[in-house]
Amino acid sequence: MEDQAAGSARDAHSLPKCYRHPDRETGVRCTRCERPICPECMVSASVGFQCPECVRGTAAGHSGPPPAASRPRTIAGGTVTMDPRLVTKILIGINIAVFLIQVSVGNSFTNHFEMIGQAQYSQVSPLEGVAQGQYYRMLTAMFLHDPGNPMHIAFNMLSLWWIGGPLEAALGRARYITLYFVSGLAGSALTYLLAAQNQPSLGASGAIFGLFGATAVLIRRLNYDMRPIIALLVINLIFTFSGGIAWQAHIGGLVAGVVTGYAMVHAPRERRNLIQYGTCALVLVLAVVITVIRTAQLT
Repeated sequence: MEDQAAGSARDAHSLPKCYRHPDRETGVRCTRCERPICPECMVSASVGFQCPECVRGTAAGHSGPPPAASRPRTIAGGTVTMDPRLVTKILIGINIAVFLIQVSVGNSFTNHFEMIGQAQYSQVSPLEGVAQGQYYRMLTAMFLHDPGNPMHIAFNMLSLWWIGGPLEAALGRARYITLYFVSGLAGSALTYLLAAQNQPSLGASGAIFGLFGATAVLIRRLNYDMRPIIALLVINLIFTFSGGIAWQAHIGGLVAGVVTGYAMVHAPRERRNLIQYGTCALVLVLAVVITVIRTAQLT
């Protein structure tokens, strides 16, 4: 992200290290001793997770395996996996691969998939854009970057790694990828509604700002210091409105990330899936409504 303060992002989004595996970040703590524990060390308990030592202490004098030890869950209810950053790695890989295609093929590829409301790319070409039924642009633009500015994709991918990795570990894969796409599509919808119809927009910034918002909610939920994330958010917003940046995608993604992130980490256990995915569905419905309204305005 061109507006990402790369130097301070690492500190703002660092999570505690597992007490048994110091090389692994985690957003989960043992509900008994409050030590940070990574997915490999989490043991599901009646409330939250416990570390192996606390489980052994609880199970002392009792036969049988530790309770629910085979199905640990993240703070949002997701399944704990051995590689908690796998989806983030895949997303980065897709973005880099698409960027290489952009550089190799040229503007014709970018023009066909970037986010644009309605425009002609030449005097003899037909009208193109979302208003002409090319709704796929709202999705494909999330994986495009400026081929003439390598720093664009470099900052975005660094931000995705710093922010997305810990967030994926805290939410679980399914909830994380849902949050990513909901935020990106919300950013595209707001860009479509508010930007000039012939103004192109591209980049993963909308989705990343959604992860940014969800990270702020998670930090608040875990009672960590909010000052670094607030400072970084203010810096990003200053750059967002300084000109030359599609602020609509950033704001749309940020708002969607805060809303869906709140549902992810605050949903009560007994209605967790309904509230989490129901909130995501409502945000997507709102994006569809915005898209329909703007299309009616342009056609």
